[in-house]
Formats: sequence, C-alpha cells, structure tokens
Amino acid sequence: MRLIDNPTARRIFLDRHALCEPATGTATRADLLALIERLGFVQVDSINTVARAHDMILWSRRRAYRPELLRRMVDRDRTLFEHWTHDAAVIPSAFLPHWRWRMRRDAPGILARYRKWQGDGFVDRLDEVIAHIRENGPAGTGDVGQDEARSKGGWWEWHPSKAALEFLWQSGRIAVTRREGFAKLYDLAERVHPPGPEMSDDDAIDWAMQAALDRLGFATTGELAAFWGRIRPEEAARWADAALHRGEVVPVRIESADGSHRRALARADLDTDAAPEVRGLRILSPFDPALRDRKRTERLFGYCYRIEVFVPEAKRQFGYYVFPIMEDDRLIGRVDARARRAEGALTVAGLWLEPGIRPAKGRLAKIEAQLQRLAGFAQCERVEFEDGWQKWT
Repeated sequence: MRLIDNPTARRIFLDRHALCEPATGTATRADLLALIERLGFVQVDSINTVARAHDMILWSRRRAYRPELLRRMVDRDRTLFEHWTHDAAVIPSAFLPHWRWRMRRDAPGILARYRKWQGDGFVDRLDEVIAHIRENGPAGTGDVGQDEARSKGGWWEWHPSKAALEFLWQSGRIAVTRREGFAKLYDLAERVHPPGPEMSDDDAIDWAMQAALDRLGFATTGELAAFWGRIRPEEAARWADAALHRGEVVPVRIESADGSHRRALARADLDTDAAPEVRGLRILSPFDPALRDRKRTERLFGYCYRIEVFVPEAKRQFGYYVFPIMEDDRLIGRVDARARRAEGALTVAGLWLEPGIRPAKGRLAKIEAQLQRLAGFAQCERVEFEDGWQKWT
C-alpha cells in the first residue's frame, strides 16, 4: 500500500484548499465563483470581531476580494445560494441538483427533529407562512409570528412561525433570497431558483463522494461522507467498495504529524509531485475549510484548535475568537485580534506560538505585516498591541 509522507500530504491538502498559491490576482465574480467551486462551499458565520468568516476565508486567498461582491453573487446573479453543509454555507448554484435531492430525502427527518425541539405548534404555521410569502413577497423572522409565544429552552426562544420558516428553508420549499444586515429574507424557492433536475439516490451519493475526494485529495470514507453532510455511513461504505472494485480509488497510508499512519482512499492516479511548495504567511478564519475538521487538522499539522466562543471567559485557554496562523505548510500559532473600527484600530490582545516555533524577528515581522493587511481589510487604519500580547514570554 502506498505511503504518503506527512509533508507531501500537507501540500496536497493545502493545494486542494487553494492555500499553496499566493493570495494575489484579481477577484472578479468569475474568479470568486471558480474559487468557491474549487473549495466546494464557504461557511457563513455571524461573528464579526474582525471580519465575518465567509469574507475572511475568501480574502485569505484573494486579497483583492471585497464582501459586497459575494452578496451580489448570492442576491442578484444567483450563481451562489445559501443552504446547509455541516453548517450554513454559500454554495455554487451548479450544485443545486444534489441539494434538491438531499432536501427531499431529509425533509421527514428534519420534521421529526423540529417536532422534538419545538413541539407541534410550528406545523400549524407552515401553510400560513407559505401563504404570507406568496402574497406579500420575501419575509424574515420579524415579518411573521409577532403575536406568538416564544418557546423556552431548545433553540433559544423561537416562536412557531420562526421554526416554520427555518424548516421550510431546510426542506427546500423556500430559499434565502437576500440578507438585510445579516438577517435572512426568504422567498418561495421557485422564485429564487428556477425548478431544475434532481438526482437519483445513486447519482447523488456518487457525486457527493467523488466531489469530496477531489476537494480533499485523500480521505477516509467517514471524512468523505461528512464533507457535504447527509451521506450515511453505510452509503459511503458501499460507494467506497464499488469505487475500489472499479479501480477509481486505491487505499493509501497517510503519515500524520506524529509519525503514525492512517488508512485513507485516494484517486488511483493521484500525482503526489504535482502539489507545489507552500510559501508565505497567512492569518486564517477559525472556520476556514482547511481547518473545519479539527481532528484531521491535528493529525496532519499537529495543531490543536478549539473555538472558545461558548467557553466562559475564565476557562478559556486562548480567547473568544482566535485566528490560526499558517506559515508555509505549518500552523505555527494563533492570534487574538479585534477590530475597533470606531477607533480605527485592530487591537491584538495575544499572540501564541506553537511549541518549537521561535519568535524570530523575521517571523514576527511577517506576522505584523499580515496583521496590518488584515487591519486594512477590516477597515482599520493601524494595528495596536495591548500590554502582554507576547504570550510566549
């Protein structure tokens, strides 16, 4: 069985995530669409301590990127749409046939989960919400159910019509037509995207597994099934057996950062020499697609990352929303930064370097240069370092 050593595995993986080449060049609509198709999707997140996750993911790969262009592609061009992978995400509209399949298949399970979380009250609102949108146009949570009681516990304090909106979106009867601020507005699905073809079960599973492997380079069946979400373990196993029998994929051993080996699948014709050397330093979003699978990140890079947004402040090891730092093909540290736009400053509360990474002057200069670029993207004029920001001393 072929062994792929750790440095080669990291290069292949980072190349598939568009992190090998310089973050230069144009960022037109065509450029961004090609980039998002290459990544598969870009996670959407509301936290905006410096920049929203989807914007930072794209900016870290194309410094010319501007957030208003992404919104135009979703809201007007319709070359992208919003839905769920493992979380809320912006996805190329070319992938809609697969999502139509999964929304149809998932609807009964989603309904059962919503009933468990919210009770049956929201079911009585489904037809009312659809009728409201059909008659009045796009609606958000502030447009429906204002006189309804809020649920206690579970998903915050949702009223039945909000639960109805979210269920109808996840099951495909309505779609996000645009956002105002960061709030979603929904319209009938057929008004947002014209009806189109839907895949068979076999075609949908094959597409999801093949497309995941192309974007990961190598993976276990579990990792392939989890990439887009919603592929069941037994379906992934059957696909892998068939793909191995056809000779499309082969088993490989991937060397981890600690020297251990892990079995995975790869394309039979995977060229391990094709991935370029990684050069340069970047500050990444905590939700970057290259870091989404925290266990895989730890295996490949020896880098343990846990987001601490929901950890009480006194118990945090690093900070509320800490950004990973990648230098060449290594994850070398993390930085706690916040944009204080009213004051024109990106403030740095802490910089941690990984064990064995020296705080050499050249390295710190590169980190500060990237922080200055990040400040510009966050509409700040300067970078300010708080007392005690050097956490390795």
